[in-house]
Amino acid sequence: MNPSRFQPASWPRGLSLRRLLSLGLATLAVLLPACAYKLGPTSGVPAGSRSIAILPFENQTMEPRVTASLVNALRAQLQQEGTYRLARRDEADVVLTGEVAEISRREQSFFSEDPRILRDYRLEIVAKVRAVERGTGRVLLDREVSGHTMLRSQEDFASAERQAMPLLAANLARNITSLLVDGEW
Repeated sequence: MNPSRFQPASWPRGLSLRRLLSLGLATLAVLLPACAYKLGPTSGVPAGSRSIAILPFENQTMEPRVTASLVNALRAQLQQEGTYRLARRDEADVVLTGEVAEISRREQSFFSEDPRILRDYRLEIVAKVRAVERGTGRVLLDREVSGHTMLRSQEDFASAERQAMPLLAANLARNITSLLVDGEW
């Protein structure tokens, strides 16, 4: 392959595509640290400086296994965010407990051809969440937190709803993590 084939005729002699890419990457390497984006925790607290234990949530709904999905999603979300590191209950700075209080389905949209037929549902989940500092007993968070996801109406609605549960749990986990890390607004 002839590299000169990719050079426009108006380029100065000696300015190859490889040299241009190198110059662009060097410029990017100099400018990137000046950007406002910062990797790591959003709370301003050093990464992993606090530990948290997530206890299994109680399930007050008729939906099986929803609490397992929620606890797994919470662990993944907190690890990704980085402020807290996961720990066992007797070693953690903060202990998180809760109960899934409600899962509801609400009509979201209907077919335009026949407005009597439901097209999309909005699945909503509400959990009562409590975070307590283990050493002092100070309550950091004690409130209801909700999450939601959309669900398209299908012939096998039960399977579609079962597949949507991890998405529902992940949305709730993001909301809980945000409150834990950044505080209540």
